[in-house]
Amino acid sequence: MRSGAKAGIVGGVLVVVLGGAGYGAYNVLDALNSGGDGSADTTSASGEVKTGPVTGEEIADASEKFLTAWANGESDAASQLTNNAVEAEPLLAGYREEAHVAKAVITPGKPVGAKVPYKVRATVSYGGRSKSWSYASELTVVRGVTTGRPLVDWSPAVVHPELKDGAKLRTGEPSTPAIRALDHEGRELTKEKYPSLGPILDTLRERYGSKAGGTAGIETWIENADANGPDKTLLTLAKGRPGELHTTLDADAQAAAETSVKKFSQASVVAVQSSTGSIRAVANNPATGFNAAMLGKQAPGSTMKIVTSAMLVEKGLAAAGRPVECPETAMYQGRTFKNLDGFSIPSGTLTTSFARSCNTAFIKLIDDTKDDAALAKEAHDVFGIGLNWKTGVDSFDGSVPEETGGEAAAQYIGQGTVQMNALNMASVTATARTGTFRQPVLVSPELDGRPIAQAARSLPPYVAGQLTEMMRQTASWGTGKAAMAPVGGDKGAKTGSAEVDGQETSNSWFTGFSDDLAAAAVVQAGGHGGDAAGPVVAAVLRAGR
Repeated sequence: MRSGAKAGIVGGVLVVVLGGAGYGAYNVLDALNSGGDGSADTTSASGEVKTGPVTGEEIADASEKFLTAWANGESDAASQLTNNAVEAEPLLAGYREEAHVAKAVITPGKPVGAKVPYKVRATVSYGGRSKSWSYASELTVVRGVTTGRPLVDWSPAVVHPELKDGAKLRTGEPSTPAIRALDHEGRELTKEKYPSLGPILDTLRERYGSKAGGTAGIETWIENADANGPDKTLLTLAKGRPGELHTTLDADAQAAAETSVKKFSQASVVAVQSSTGSIRAVANNPATGFNAAMLGKQAPGSTMKIVTSAMLVEKGLAAAGRPVECPETAMYQGRTFKNLDGFSIPSGTLTTSFARSCNTAFIKLIDDTKDDAALAKEAHDVFGIGLNWKTGVDSFDGSVPEETGGEAAAQYIGQGTVQMNALNMASVTATARTGTFRQPVLVSPELDGRPIAQAARSLPPYVAGQLTEMMRQTASWGTGKAAMAPVGGDKGAKTGSAEVDGQETSNSWFTGFSDDLAAAAVVQAGGHGGDAAGPVVAAVLRAGR
């Protein structure tokens, strides 16, 4: 959280302009002098409190009075027109006292049901600097539970659409100067050019702004509670001098990642340099929301078979060229598993089942491990899952809990309690490619001396070699062939489709490598791994080679 904003004096009078679509001309003094609480009559002839939905007249009346009181800086009066005056009053008061809004013109739009949209045109003044500030938000009018009065349903978003619970608006000199983020070749990375980096750049500023050598300006920002992420700048009244912060990102790979995820309503992708763990690209669609690529927690489907295969080969229970059974169905401790579309492979090797993504071949081998927790141990000890990664920004490092019975079998094919994201699976692929886990990083640990996770051991060379070869076959003639066709270099892949309760279409997963770059993607409800997530990964691999 930014601190150290210097105190300032605010002057001026806030005003409200009504008469937008759906409203007639409104006199401010009439509203403030209407007597009582200023609300419409909420009792019936018998004296009973009104119930039922608010009427159009009540919606117009309540919203007009609230907006007028707020715009005039009367935080106490405005808060009493909400259904949570205790929480509303400090934020409404802070609009003038802490955000230093010297003037505000609020223009309501036409109500949509009980919702009233409005536009705010404000002037922020601090330290002799003033700047205009415009944005849009909305409020909802509800009936008070005990009073029957029409009231504004309180939410911080009433004041600004990006405000969350516990957050505040501030104006002043932030303690953390702005940063100029650079990729590994010194090219600038901005939110405007790379929208997915918005939350990441905010976090980088919060954590490293004071170390990057810049000087603060004057800004209006959202000061979030600790649990809600980094602060966000909304307005710059006076520019400071940003410090330079070098990241491991690659501008070309990032551009390709941004473009590729936009083809789907919900998609994430991450690229990692296999030999170093350097994160080369992170992208999400939607771009300005939750960083699912690094914080998501979902079943990864058959991409998990990379870890399963490593465990089976390392234990001597299977080998790339050794025959394995792939029936239509397989049962383990009362739980039945099947292959996509019910296919079977009459005769084939582990490579065949891996490349064609046969679930039952892997399920039939779980009994031979004589340890239901073997997969969890492999994921942790070799692939670094669950080792508290310190990437430089907030991230989730995957989870493969120790399970028994059918739940343990489900983990073999990336279902059940396994939780991963695109970052985790890109790292898994990088580890399979090189044989050694290298914790992904977005900024050098030398910048802040943070510890980097180390896996207990590397894969034996013969295991890493077999994993790499099976992934090559998947990209050559298996389920990843179509997606990886345009990708050059030494390449490999693994597809995945993860079933989600209550979701008709499975999530699409894909992970692959090209030379020294590994990438993974997930597309929500995208279906087969090669159909949706595959082209996303391929685009990033091509750009980042």
